[in-house]
Amino acid sequence: MCYRAVVFSFYQLYLYWLGYYILELDKPSFSKWKRKIEVNRLEKGKIVSLEDRVPKLKQQRRRKANKRLIFLLFLFFLLISCVVYFQSPLSHVNKIMISGNEVYQEDEIIAVSELTKNTNVWKINKKEVEQKLEELTEVKSAKIEVEFPNNIVIEIKEWKRIAYIMREGLFLPILENGDVLEERTDIIPVNSPILQFFSKGNVMEAMIEELNQIPAEVLNSISEIHHDPKETDQYHIKLFMNDGFEVSASIRSFSEKMTHYPSIVSQLDPTIKGVIDLEVGSFFRAYEWEGAEEENETESEG
Repeated sequence: MCYRAVVFSFYQLYLYWLGYYILELDKPSFSKWKRKIEVNRLEKGKIVSLEDRVPKLKQQRRRKANKRLIFLLFLFFLLISCVVYFQSPLSHVNKIMISGNEVYQEDEIIAVSELTKNTNVWKINKKEVEQKLEELTEVKSAKIEVEFPNNIVIEIKEWKRIAYIMREGLFLPILENGDVLEERTDIIPVNSPILQFFSKGNVMEAMIEELNQIPAEVLNSISEIHHDPKETDQYHIKLFMNDGFEVSASIRSFSEKMTHYPSIVSQLDPTIKGVIDLEVGSFFRAYEWEGAEEENETESEG
C-alpha cells in the first residue's frame, strides 16, 4: 500500500510538471530552441496533445497580433486626426451666440469677452471670461459653453432695473441689487416706479428690498413713490398709482400688503378716486370725502 501511494504521488508530481511545461510552451516569450529541447525530452506518446495544440496556439497568437496591429493603427490615425484638427481652422471659434442680454449690445459683450474667430475653442478659460463679463455693472451672471464642434454660447443674466430716482430733474436707474447707475435720462420711465425724496441709506435700501418682493404686475402699476416720514413712522411712504389711486403705506409691511392691491382695487368704483390706506389694515377714503371734511373744518374755525 505504501509503495502504491509513493508511485501515485510521483505520478501526480509528473503530471503537475508536465502541465507546467505545457503552460510555459504557451507563453510568447518561450524561445524556439527551448521548445525543441523540451519536446524532445518528452515521450512521443505524451506529446500528441501538445503537437495538436501548436497550430491552434499559432493561430491564436496571429489573431492577437492582428488585433494589436489594428488597435495601434487606430491610435495612430486618431492622433493624426487630433493634430490636424487642433492645427486647422476647425478648432477656431466659428460663431458666438448670446442670449439674455437686453441692456448690452452683442458687440459690447463680445468685446469684453475678448473672444475672436482666431480663438481656439479648447483654449478658452471659461471662468476668466465669465468674470470679465460679470464686471459689467448690469450683468448679474454670465455662463460660457462650447457647442460642438466650434460654436460659443454666452448666457447673460442682467440685474433688473427695479426703479428710478430723480436727481436734478433727470432720472437715474436703480438696479435690484441697490446700485444707482449714473446713466441719466430725461425720458420719464414707464415700466418702473420713480422714487422721490429718498436719499442713500437704510430707508432706500429697505424700499428696494421690498420692491424686489412684489409681483411684476403690481410693480408696473406704480407711477411714483414718495418718502413721507412721520413722527411715528420714519418709513412712511405715499404711492401714486397708474390707475389714479393713491396709497398710504409703510415700507416695513409694503410687499406683504401691496401683493393684495389688485384684489383691493377690484372692489372699488374706478370712477371714484381716493386714498387706499394700508398702514394698519386696509380702508379707502375718497378724495371727495376728504375735501368735504376739510371744508367742515374751515367752517367750524370761521
